[in-house]
Amino acid sequence: MGTSATNARDPGIPAIYLHTLARLLGEMGLDATALLLAVGLDPNRLNATERRVCRSQANEFITRAMVESGEPGLGVLLARELRLPLHGVLGSAAMSSQTLEEAFELVTRYLGLRVPGLDIRKQYTGGYVHYRVTCDYASEPLQRFIMDTLLFGWALISTQLAGAPVQGMRILRRGPEPGYLKRLIPPPGIAITYQASGDALVVPASQLGRQIRFSNPELAVTSRAQCESAWRQLNRGSGFSLQVKQIIDSSHPFPARLTRVAGILFVSERTLKRRLHEEHASFQALVDEVRLERSWELLDDSRIKLSQVASRLGYADAANFTRAFKRWTGVSPSEFRSGKSPWEPAR
Repeated sequence: MGTSATNARDPGIPAIYLHTLARLLGEMGLDATALLLAVGLDPNRLNATERRVCRSQANEFITRAMVESGEPGLGVLLARELRLPLHGVLGSAAMSSQTLEEAFELVTRYLGLRVPGLDIRKQYTGGYVHYRVTCDYASEPLQRFIMDTLLFGWALISTQLAGAPVQGMRILRRGPEPGYLKRLIPPPGIAITYQASGDALVVPASQLGRQIRFSNPELAVTSRAQCESAWRQLNRGSGFSLQVKQIIDSSHPFPARLTRVAGILFVSERTLKRRLHEEHASFQALVDEVRLERSWELLDDSRIKLSQVASRLGYADAANFTRAFKRWTGVSPSEFRSGKSPWEPAR
């Protein structure tokens, strides 16, 4: 399943990718909702570009998806579904860049915002630039899925950015050519070479100066600053408590129980509590933090009754929720909803 969450900083994987994969599985006739629930993920919490899912849960869902679909080329199929807006602030920054080279530099620097466990190194060879990718996922099928999604997706996004296939672009892959390649048909205008020494996207240096059709200098400055801010925040806050919070936030049923979270992270309950304590956090405090954040979203929708809000947050009745909300904020849910309260959530 890749690097264990217990011994690595795990910023998680954007939930929108799992949402897109689930939609793809549904189109293939599979019960994607059942697969998500089987790994403890709430399908209703995944349709967001910046929300993240614990890597171990994401890996388990992807592995089950490959097994249940019987499609070894699932990563190629997913790559075809990924449009630039799904890549959050990194997608916006790439779209607003002036040239392909600028966009590729952003991907090289900030790929970790979208997919952890990957590293890109740029290398000049003759008149070509090799963007070499290494992956720390231990499972060979999972590694193949990730590499297929990244490299085919990157090639397709290059076409979206330039408005036409990038002439001379190639994909290099380690190992023998898989049987599914000819059946799934690679992106037009892109050659694929197997039995290579490593995985890479290869682009003629002369093509990197191609103008991006969405280029916007003002937006480029803003979106790059957002990438840098998100990068600093991700690396500052990717500790153990964040992993626990991600699991709680996307869990089904909600709220997640301590036993279930410990199992997902492959640690004992005692170890989970100890590691949270080392980061000056507690399991219940994280549950309450997620409950509060969810309550903002639910209370913003006036169609949802207070009793329904309470139920969705795991409370037996509206009175218990009201007491908890007032303890957190100093105001009642009704006061917050009416707009009469001076308290505003830090969003």
